[in-house]
Amino acid sequence: MNGDPGPGGGPREPALVDAWRALAGTAPEAAAVGAELLERWSEPHRRYHTVAHLRDTLAAAERLRGEARDPAAVRYALWFHDAVYEGRPRQDEEESAALARRLLTLMGAPAALAAEVSRLVLLTRTHRPGEGDADGAVVCDADLAVLAGTPDAYLTYAAAVRAEYGHVPEEAFRKGRLGVLRGLLAAPHLYRTRYGRTHWEARARSNLLAEVHRWESGEECPPL
Repeated sequence: MNGDPGPGGGPREPALVDAWRALAGTAPEAAAVGAELLERWSEPHRRYHTVAHLRDTLAAAERLRGEARDPAAVRYALWFHDAVYEGRPRQDEEESAALARRLLTLMGAPAALAAEVSRLVLLTRTHRPGEGDADGAVVCDADLAVLAGTPDAYLTYAAAVRAEYGHVPEEAFRKGRLGVLRGLLAAPHLYRTRYGRTHWEARARSNLLAEVHRWESGEECPPL
């Protein structure tokens, strides 16, 4: 799914390997953490939360970089935010945050950075950073940038999410998904950054409303 195997049998993702080295350096400890993260993001049960999602969130964060106070902490948070993914809302984020604290500490990162990255990862449980939390806003908006894709790209995203929950019966998934969509639409703003509200908000709301209509009308979503 994610390219030929790299050294040690891990996935080969040259652009992401380079991005990790630029962020974390080339010390053996940092290299080992980067390799573990790519292995996690490449797990075969993933359909949406894959290395493609990692690349997309990092690219979105670059667009929002001017609004971040600590771009490095934001990048680390995005590398870790779905490092644990088993389809268990909240628990996955909590375990990803704990993993961030542990692995960053092992690679010699300052305790303050490890704590901040863990905090930012936990925000992706709700995508509701507090007022004035610039880095939290960037992390959450980057994670939700997928909602503002083209209609075709959004359909692909929605189908991938459904595929990750293939073990859930259709009616149960429909009810749960509608709850998530309606919760997002009920928020005054989907995005917390200026860029997100200006460039992504309207399209994302249109995509969400279209998905709600499909579920409510019984229209089948295209398979992945």
